[in-house]
Amino acid sequence: MRTRGEQWLDEEAGPIVRPYALIRGRTRSSGDDLDLIAMVTATGAPYTGEAGLGPEEARILKLADRPMSVADIASEIDLPLGVVRVLLGDLQDQDMISVRAPAHAGPRPNERILKEVINGLRAL
Repeated sequence: MRTRGEQWLDEEAGPIVRPYALIRGRTRSSGDDLDLIAMVTATGAPYTGEAGLGPEEARILKLADRPMSVADIASEIDLPLGVVRVLLGDLQDQDMISVRAPAHAGPRPNERILKEVINGLRAL
């Protein structure tokens, strides 16, 4: 039984609103395939409070004034990556951000070369 002075919150428990509530329970969006190192940049489209954006999306737009990776954005706004990808997908669908995929690193070395390198290191 709670007494009148008790609080429901625990300071270590974190925010009351769970991250999935921010994205209205959605787990899929057009941002699902965003790479962790893809660079996100705000397009400069005018932002008005009437656009229906929440404070998290507004913060993403502010962070994306300069190019920033998906992983860095998730870290900065302290939300799970899945939630950030949904938010980024929504912003991308509204043409408020542009996302540049990471450059292709080129072909990977084949297994034979890697084994030769390992054997050479062991011989040292």
